[in-house]
Amino acid sequence: MISEGSSGRLPGGVNMELMEDPGMGSVKIANEVVAVIAGLATIEVEGIAGMSGGIAEGWSELWGKKNLARGVKVEVGEQQAAVDLNVVVKYGAVIPEVCEEVQRNVKRTIEIMTGLEVVQVNVHVTNVFIEEKETSTDVRVR
Repeated sequence: MISEGSSGRLPGGVNMELMEDPGMGSVKIANEVVAVIAGLATIEVEGIAGMSGGIAEGWSELWGKKNLARGVKVEVGEQQAAVDLNVVVKYGAVIPEVCEEVQRNVKRTIEIMTGLEVVQVNVHVTNVFIEEKETSTDVRVR
């Protein structure tokens, strides 16, 4: 059972969520972990083409580093979390329905995996992805 909560900061400014049980010790969940969970829960939703990040995140991918928290900002308190997501939706998707499902899935997943109460999931649609159709090499008229 979790009896107390406090937050701490590790070297390098990484925020941690500390949950303590005097008989068992403590559990620490980094903000980055919550962000990765949110990102993965987002891309599971049908109609989401991907996440949208800033220029620094684009550079890290060029160097072969996959950022699973791309386009995700989280604020984690002692018992609650708030999430901001920057998403790209697929062309033809019903945006309000897709965003509502993203909110439900992210909230449910974070709460189940971490025990934190998710108080907000803000979804920002930053682009629409249009799949390119394959060009046919067949001659149309013979």
